[in-house]
Order: sequence, then C-alpha cells, then structure tokens
Amino acid sequence: MAIKAGEKMPSGTFSIMTESGPGAMTTDELFAGKKVVLVSVPGAFTPTCSMNHLPGFVEHADDIRSKGVDTIACMAVNDVFVMNAWGKDRGVKDDVVMLADGNGEYATALGLTMDASGFGMGTRGQRFAIVVDDGVATHVAVEAPGKFEVSKAEAILAQL
Repeated sequence: MAIKAGEKMPSGTFSIMTESGPGAMTTDELFAGKKVVLVSVPGAFTPTCSMNHLPGFVEHADDIRSKGVDTIACMAVNDVFVMNAWGKDRGVKDDVVMLADGNGEYATALGLTMDASGFGMGTRGQRFAIVVDDGVATHVAVEAPGKFEVSKAEAILAQL
C-alpha cells in the first residue's frame, strides 16, 4: 500500500556520500523537525531523471526553500557512488541531498516500487515527490507510468 498524505513516513536509512566517504542518514535525521521535499527518480543518469527531474529541483531550490522547505532530497535505487557521481554531474552542490536507496528498501517501505526489469534495471523506485513536515507526508505526488507532470519541481512549488 502506497503512502498517502497525512501518514507518517516509514523509518529507514539511506547511504550518503560524506567528505570522508560513504556514510548513512536516517529518516529521523532527514525529517525530524524539518520540512522536506523528497524526490524519487527511477535511476541516476537516465534521460528524464538527468535532463528534467533533478535539474528542475536544482534550478528552483531557492524558490522552494523560500516556501519554508529546509531540505530537498533526491533518492534513487542506486548505490552511493552512483548517486554522488550523478550529483556532481548535475551540479547539485548543496541544493539537493543525494540519497542512495541501494536495495530499494525505502521505496518498498513507501509502497512505491516499480518493476523496471524490462529495461534491465530490476526493481526501482517510482517517480514521485513527497512533501514531508516533521516526519508526516503532507503531499504525495506519484507519476503515472511514463509521465512527468505532478512530481516536477514546478508542480511541487505550486503545492507549497
């Protein structure tokens, strides 16, 4: 069952790249006492994700933060090294926290996985954006297959 607005975000841990190498970030560290936009993409370096989805959040980061958002985070079912390289490639700097959900455990906990085995990618997280206020989902925007409308930065900005 997919998470819905008004529900508490599940507990979990992401891999992140730190100055000293791979590290971890818990959902408590990410969400507690903060307003967060959590964006999920099916895969780093894939066309829509690289050319539109992530860049939109980088481009609109200041506008999103001006609406009271403390953190913009992007997760994908990729390893921490890929997420770090992708963030550098897309120029995210400190605008977006890059979260690796390497085994898809958090996407599964959210009930938002998809079967991308037809593309040789196995189980992935769906394309979505969730606005989280102190650990509670306040807006959940999940894309229909093949679409890029409700989870893009401009749509989320309009919801804030």
